Amino acid sequence: MTTTGAGLAERLTSLVAALRAHGVRIGTGESVDAARAVEALGLADRELLREGLAATLLHSAGQRQVFDPVFDLYFPRGVGGPEPGAADREELRDRLAAALADDDRTLLARLAGEAVDGFGSYGSSAGSDGWSAHQTLDRLRPQTLMARVRDGVRARGGAPGFTDRLLEDEIRGRIEAFRRMVAAEARRRVAERRGRDEVARRAVAPTPDRVDFLLAGKAQLAELRRTVQPLARKLATRLAARRRRASRGSIDLRRTLRGSLSTGGVPMKPVLRRRRPVRPELVLLCDVSGSVAGFSDFTMLLVQALHEQFTKVRVFAFVNRIDEVSGLLVHGAADPEGLGTRIGAEARLTGWHGSSDYGVALGEFAERYGDAVGPRTTVFVLGDARTNMSDPNLAALRQIAGRSRRVYWLNPEQRSRWGTGDSAAPVYAELVEMHECRDVRQLGALVTRLLPV
Repeated sequence: MTTTGAGLAERLTSLVAALRAHGVRIGTGESVDAARAVEALGLADRELLREGLAATLLHSAGQRQVFDPVFDLYFPRGVGGPEPGAADREELRDRLAAALADDDRTLLARLAGEAVDGFGSYGSSAGSDGWSAHQTLDRLRPQTLMARVRDGVRARGGAPGFTDRLLEDEIRGRIEAFRRMVAAEARRRVAERRGRDEVARRAVAPTPDRVDFLLAGKAQLAELRRTVQPLARKLATRLAARRRRASRGSIDLRRTLRGSLSTGGVPMKPVLRRRRPVRPELVLLCDVSGSVAGFSDFTMLLVQALHEQFTKVRVFAFVNRIDEVSGLLVHGAADPEGLGTRIGAEARLTGWHGSSDYGVALGEFAERYGDAVGPRTTVFVLGDARTNMSDPNLAALRQIAGRSRRVYWLNPEQRSRWGTGDSAAPVYAELVEMHECRDVRQLGALVTRLLPV
């Protein structure tokens, strides 16, 4: 690690830039505080430095999942690899089990380096920059050491008062910490060859609010669902503020002039017409097919959490048939991960095939549920507008738009893909206002701006 003043300042500046690229808002003040923290803490205790920089640069606990791997890149535990030698898998597993039993973090970090060096390299050339944490852990399989580690802890007398379940939870935590060390070591090796900035940009997972809905895996979608309630509380506060501002109304000219008589005709205190805004009605039409289902599920849960902001909320799900799922959503709020399963099991969403058909679904909604839409209703359509080459049924969407107050279409695909292949997004966008909505950050901004007050 570079220890000169200029080199240290460069590393800190690069660290801040990488965090900003991942959406962490860091101003000049935080950067100055971080520099002072480095000066005060020094480089001798790396974990103390980690916590000091986290305290000065971050604003929430959720940002640690980005900060920690980025910190490991710019302030690595070391450089290069261990002394070359033949990697013996069973011998390394024996030492790993002993280190886990002792909870020796220093030794575990050294073993993570040996494991990546011995089992994580891929590529045919000697100078290959390929290092894989997944390959390392797949070959080493630390999760299978549970029984040996448990016996080792008990033999050392290191678990007084621990039940079997508590002890196993503790060991799982130690194994997970070792897995993170392996991941950090693999990223560090790649960064030495490819450059820290590139690895920080491409190989560090984003925060949940920046995960692309269409690319999110099962674990990421579960993490997103856990953010619904906090996001709903924040958005409810913003909507309430918008409603208060909207209730002020415009200037009442007659009453303002009448009041100005006491000040010589100068309107010192404008009088506003008091508006009485009525809470609007909301209807959601949600495509729950394929990868779009994660986006629709999350948005349905968010709207359910905001239901007090509206007079009425009705939710309809479709693939190529449409069915109302407002009642199922109440249960989904209590079990968010099971929402999609409940909708698929209890709602009729498909006809003679399982592919999405927007034309049939929109037509069926206009025919069967036309009374759900009125002059106070705002309609949100959630989906990628990919019709599988079927008729988009523009007449049905035009009919829905004519009955409602406003129609907004939230599309989880990036705008550059609209109109490619079987996408009917451009023709739908000619009839209703369509917005790109790829992650929670965009969704929150759109909900705050578009939801009626």
